[in-house]
Amino acid sequence: MSRLKDNYMKNIRAKLSEELGIKNPLALPRVEKVTISIGLGEAKEDKGVLDKVALYLSALSGQKPVVTLAKKSIAGFKLGVGDPVGMMVTLRGTKMYNFLDKLFNISLPKMRDFRGVPISSFDKQGNYTLGLKEQLIFPEVDYKTIDKVRGLALTITTSAKNKEQGKKLLELLGMPFRKE
Repeated sequence: MSRLKDNYMKNIRAKLSEELGIKNPLALPRVEKVTISIGLGEAKEDKGVLDKVALYLSALSGQKPVVTLAKKSIAGFKLGVGDPVGMMVTLRGTKMYNFLDKLFNISLPKMRDFRGVPISSFDKQGNYTLGLKEQLIFPEVDYKTIDKVRGLALTITTSAKNKEQGKKLLELLGMPFRKE
């Protein structure tokens, strides 16, 4: 079992129950999945980009990424239905907890001038989306294999009912929020 999941099961659930006033342990908020996605607008001209990005996205997540395809044609972007526009990976279970542990304790503090992640990135259901400007903050990504610095989006999907429950869950898991 991962370190973060073990901590969640032993300590964090009790704190959440106490602070949120929820008696039923099955009703407590938990992290359901983490989605990592990268937009690749240049993939329609250069198909080799998909292979390069798939290498470091699979090294980052531990599983093979899925190519996302365009659903509509957009003439202004010279985009047709079925053209590749990005890649994504969905993490669940042990891989998800290992990735979150690495993100909270290694990767985010490694960013230059890091003061915490913004609190304003929650949606109404308590899910959190974080945009990163470069993939080089992760230790698995080898600097020599990168052809271009690309950003990525991380979405942490929770079972929380609202923003406050989602914020409390991620706060107790170790998410470094910005001090207001």
